[in-house]
Amino acid sequence: MSTADLTARVRGSLVLARKWHPAEFVVWVMAAAAFVLFPRQLLLLNEIAILALFALSLDLILGYAGIVSLGHAAFLGMGAYTAGLIALHVTADPLVGLVIGMAASGLLGLVTSPLVLKGNDLTRLMVTLGIGLLMLELANSLGWLTGGADGLQGIAMGKILGLFEFDLFGKTAYAYSLTVLFLLFVLARRIVHSPFGLSLRAVRDNPLRAASSGVPIPWRLAAVYTLSAAYAGAAGALLAQTTQFVSLDVLDFHRSADVMLVLIIGGAGWLYGGIVGAAVFKLLQDWIAWFTPQYWQFWIGLFLVAFVLGGREILHGGIRALVARVSGRRGGGS
Repeated sequence: MSTADLTARVRGSLVLARKWHPAEFVVWVMAAAAFVLFPRQLLLLNEIAILALFALSLDLILGYAGIVSLGHAAFLGMGAYTAGLIALHVTADPLVGLVIGMAASGLLGLVTSPLVLKGNDLTRLMVTLGIGLLMLELANSLGWLTGGADGLQGIAMGKILGLFEFDLFGKTAYAYSLTVLFLLFVLARRIVHSPFGLSLRAVRDNPLRAASSGVPIPWRLAAVYTLSAAYAGAAGALLAQTTQFVSLDVLDFHRSADVMLVLIIGGAGWLYGGIVGAAVFKLLQDWIAWFTPQYWQFWIGLFLVAFVLGGREILHGGIRALVARVSGRRGGGS
């Protein structure tokens, strides 16, 4: 096969991968319909949308580039604090805070990427964990700026586009978060089904072969790490704006651990895995906390152990079968 034929074949496969399956439309229609079907659960649905975006950000580096991280909350917190400070001292416009929060987290990702990209997976785990802990301690020590242990209080958000005001029931919050999630998902989908996305998977699967093929590995990984940080910053900004409060909790280790669990449940290397995992994790957490408020962490831990040992393949197989049935062909998702 000639180089021209191979190039044409790759382009054709990318064009085919970019096409939306019917099952994907069903997912987003269901997410929008939840706004009407579950009017009393909009605050919970807003949390799911934000967690799904956070999981999507981690999936970009873990599932597609093979970069493991235990400190991804650093970027969530950077976006949250930036959006909160912008609302307090500059402007209450949510979109301005969202964009600046993404930019701040993306810049943090760019600056720290040389540290993260060196060494093996264990080294990356320790470095990312260290970055997360440093950010937590920095936010705690700069109480004059971040509010310290008391958090950022008194945040008041303006209307979105000057039309939609945040309410106590989460109507505007969920619509806002779902819209941002969808737009960033579409962008991520486009990226992973591009030559750039293919090069990331080549680096993940075989770095030596990718390097011998001329792929600039450090630049590719730094780019996707920066993009992932910006996505996490968007999730943090949404969290700060929809709750109108920011505390040290957004930088805590459990945030990084939770989003890792979300990807374990939903599946890494599949963009819809973050959405599925976020929905399952949050709904399960909410139901168990209601059913047994004293021992809910025990039951969630038990579920996760059982799920990892045997339930994951059942869930993923069922999702793929459903997608195949709806789309009329084998395979599923993006």
